[in-house]
Amino acid sequence: MIEVRGLKKSIRNGARRIEILRGIDLTIPRGQFAAIMGASGSGKSTLLGLLAGLDSPSEGEVMVDGIAISRLEENKLAEVRGSRIGFVFQSYQLIPTLTALENVMLPWELNARGDARRKAQGLLETVGLGDRLHHYPVQLSGGEQQRVALARAFVMEPPIVLADEPTGNLDSKNGQHVLELLTERQRESQTTLVMVTHDPQIAEHADRRIHLRDGLVVADELRSTREAAVAEGAR
Repeated sequence: MIEVRGLKKSIRNGARRIEILRGIDLTIPRGQFAAIMGASGSGKSTLLGLLAGLDSPSEGEVMVDGIAISRLEENKLAEVRGSRIGFVFQSYQLIPTLTALENVMLPWELNARGDARRKAQGLLETVGLGDRLHHYPVQLSGGEQQRVALARAFVMEPPIVLADEPTGNLDSKNGQHVLELLTERQRESQTTLVMVTHDPQIAEHADRRIHLRDGLVVADELRSTREAAVAEGAR
């Protein structure tokens, strides 16, 4: 579903060139939940932005569902993002002048045809916000806003959802609730989920943990491998 080949990203700061990603090769299959981990400055958010087509690589290629997005013109790239990728951000990114229902309907209205209202309402009910459909973001708690954002990410039934620290602004109770809802939707729809997180407890829910350091992949662990290692250590 996602393939990354020789991915590099650097920026100029005056005469100095800063290398953020220094050569990433990854394949993330359909339906996998992969957590990208690393310290601040390791390049994890930059990598997520490149997977989303929100930034362009300095070198290398990003393939999404068989499409080389790093080579697309902006209008074609917008079509891919609109139909194939859902987003969940740490800071929610809801439109303040739209209700919860309208925020969830928006991607559908921009990219598809049919009854957006019924689809959006059903998703909001699924995440426990059936009684908050007509509330504006300012009238919702942080946890409720993130649940609206989660519903919005899945409204197009995208094959890929990218999440950047989706529980980072929430307390532990709300964070756990959002994580449970996110993983439940991912399993039910067999969506490929790529999440940036610094929290090892959250990453434990993932099928795979990819660790970055200084712009390189330094560890890549599958859940079965981690569980086997824990079992071996307990003997």
